Amino acid sequence: QLQLTQSGGGWVQPGGSLRLSCTASGGTSSGYIVGWFRQTPSKEREFVAAGAWPADSAYVARSMRGRFSISRDNAEIAVHLQMNSLRPDDSAVYYCAAKPSSWFTASSYSPRDFDSWGQGTRVTVSE
Repeated sequence: QLQLTQSGGGWVQPGGSLRLSCTASGGTSSGYIVGWFRQTPSKEREFVAAGAWPADSAYVARSMRGRFSISRDNAEIAVHLQMNSLRPDDSAVYYCAAKPSSWFTASSYSPRDFDSWGQGTRVTVSE
């Protein structure tokens, strides 16, 4: 069974940067789609970005494009979310999710598209 472990996150001042990582273990597929979502108490889980592994494909939600980006490590099943120019409204708990697939669609994903989830990591952007 695929298990996802998240790292990164924490507190940063507005305008700062953070990198979140999602590392998978226990998987046997040759390809995965890894999605990033975020959630606050007042909102439903929101799609942030998705990337394919090991393929070099990624899609970032329109509202975050230009500030957030996806990268990956091919030595292990790991996909990273680089977040720059962070704003207070980026504060949320960020989750990664994954599913075995080699078919990446450059569009938003729904939480229902994914089978496995990371534990979540809190990002706080404030003075």
